[in-house]
Amino acid sequence: MSAALDTYCVMGDPIAHSRSPWIHARFAELTGERLSYEARRVPLADFADALRRFALEGGRGCNITVPLKREAARLSHTRSERVAQAGAANTLVLQGGRIHADNTDGLGLVADIEQGAGVPLAGRDVLLIGAGGAAAGVLGPLLARAPRRIAVCNRTAARAEELVARHLGSAKLSKTELLALDQQALDADFDLIINATSSSLSGGPVPVPARVLRPGALAYDMMYGPPAQGFLDWAGAHGAVSRDGLGMLVEQAAQSFLLWRGVRPPSTQVLSELRALLAA
Repeated sequence: MSAALDTYCVMGDPIAHSRSPWIHARFAELTGERLSYEARRVPLADFADALRRFALEGGRGCNITVPLKREAARLSHTRSERVAQAGAANTLVLQGGRIHADNTDGLGLVADIEQGAGVPLAGRDVLLIGAGGAAAGVLGPLLARAPRRIAVCNRTAARAEELVARHLGSAKLSKTELLALDQQALDADFDLIINATSSSLSGGPVPVPARVLRPGALAYDMMYGPPAQGFLDWAGAHGAVSRDGLGMLVEQAAQSFLLWRGVRPPSTQVLSELRALLAA
């Protein structure tokens, strides 16, 4: 008899829209890794019990999405530095009754910007819009690439200031100017604008004025598909190069796969295939 497959899953609520099962199944196929991966809808109130059950079933790892990322960090026994900075986890490794938490969101974003879009971050001026969990998950890896400046802008200024304060040590190491800016004080332009807010998902207006865009700037929305289209259209209309977050989705999944299996899957190929699938 063949050995049972190692099992993995993504947990969140909602979860029916998730592309993670397709992505990880394709990673496994292309690398020859034997595993199963499924989506599990888990409300926040049920998360601790659901995670415990999955571990008892022999689960080896989980991806975590909204609204569970902060609770995933809290429930873990050990945490990566990225989780400690972000206060949130999107990847759990389950082994020997213990849970290790990591956050691959920022690694995925950086890989998609630098490799997918071909924009090196070193020496650049970056505007990060938002100060919630999505922004917190990517700020540390962005700083590690040594941009010249990162400004964090959020509707609630105090949250931007708190996020900046948590990352001042990393900013000092990378020699990056890191500051919080009020939306009304945005009078500078940037090489890269990253929308880490839920404005795209809710269909709301772009939360910053067009003057933040330098000619030819990269405008990146961490959402993908139809929710991101309004932001992408806005960026294109003002002379920017636009990119959605589908590449980030695939790249952060590749980092999770590497943590679990010790194998780096061919993310560029899988992203190309996924874009073709969604366009069909």
